[in-house]
Amino acid sequence: MRKLLFSFLLFCHGASGQDAVPGQPLPGWKPGYLDLHHINTGRGNAAFFILPDGTNLLVDAGELDPTAPRTSSPRNTPIRPNASKTPCEWITDYIKQFSPQKELTVIDYALITHFHDDHFGSWYPGAPLSLNKKFVRTGIAGVADLIPMHLLLSRDYHYPVDPDSLLKKLPADNHFKKTWANYISLIQSAPNGLKNEFLQAGSATQIHLLHAAADYPSFQIRNLKSNGLIWTGKDSSVLQHFPSIDLKNPGSWPDENTLSNAILISYGGFLYYTGGDNPGNVFLGDSSWRDVETSLAAATGPVDIATMDHHGNRDAVNANFIQTLQPRVWIQQTWTADHPGHEVLIRIMSKLYAGPCDLFATNIMEATKIVIGPLIDQAYKSQQGHILVRVLPGGKTYYIIILDDAATSRLVKAVFGPYQTKNQQ
Repeated sequence: MRKLLFSFLLFCHGASGQDAVPGQPLPGWKPGYLDLHHINTGRGNAAFFILPDGTNLLVDAGELDPTAPRTSSPRNTPIRPNASKTPCEWITDYIKQFSPQKELTVIDYALITHFHDDHFGSWYPGAPLSLNKKFVRTGIAGVADLIPMHLLLSRDYHYPVDPDSLLKKLPADNHFKKTWANYISLIQSAPNGLKNEFLQAGSATQIHLLHAAADYPSFQIRNLKSNGLIWTGKDSSVLQHFPSIDLKNPGSWPDENTLSNAILISYGGFLYYTGGDNPGNVFLGDSSWRDVETSLAAATGPVDIATMDHHGNRDAVNANFIQTLQPRVWIQQTWTADHPGHEVLIRIMSKLYAGPCDLFATNIMEATKIVIGPLIDQAYKSQQGHILVRVLPGGKTYYIIILDDAATSRLVKAVFGPYQTKNQQ
């Protein structure tokens, strides 16, 4: 009987996501783990990755303008867990809770996928002033002021045209003009020695392990795309996806979503894709090059986990993208009733590739469920909460762990897995 009890406890221990138990605090990161935290503030994207040797990477830190009518409308999600802090303060609080260094945390790398407020933050009246009084705390600027940040990566914002040439034509009180000025003030004032680089498409070394790289030779982050440059799949070479820019014709300029950065994380056999708001569906009147997902998918290939481009909005996650990536798990970072587009969800659930797929979302609004109907409950394993992907040492096994986003304790809500990576080589 004692042996049977021990076997049962051992089974439960192994099946609980490396000791993650619903209702209990999350067991901390350990060397060899790859922890991919998708943080839900209700105000945009933010993801914090703890790499196998303890190097970390922040991908986006969105913060919508709280004074904009839409932000507080029933169309958008409420701030999580509550309004006692700003979104950048909640992101900071989350990072300090789960980072191995806690209050001594520094951010090694931060990556902005593109310059929309739900990914890098919006200026707004009343935003707290930074310590150096050069900018206000919002989005990525707020996190960089609250946690020392070493290297901030973005797309080269001089493409397709220099922003200064456009913004100087706008009135002084233009909202984006103030947002952009705030971001440039962050870069120029360089709090805590912050450095800024443009993401180098094709590179597999720009973002690298800083502490014990030799212990994890199978770990790599590949820069798949930046602006129109997309990795070819061979060495570090890239191809330009967009046609030549006509400086006199704004209609020939790619829009901000199509310029999004994308990366591929590999660890042993495990593969994870994230790509900002890259679109893939070309609507009537659109240029064909607005479909960047098809070229991006060819560079990426099959993965274990994919985040939905553009939050699963209707201009993204095309059929070719789904059939090529074939993820076992889809992660959707959401903040509005538009996420997901009904037709996007239908495509994902239409068996365009063999095998099962599980969907996890940070927020599914009641309005979305009313419009789309029972397909939401049929498709999603979890519809609310922070989403942690915990990849075990070696990259052969991973779990999906949902953390409570309604409380600052962020206890474990649910554990899914173990999942086995597709490529066990």
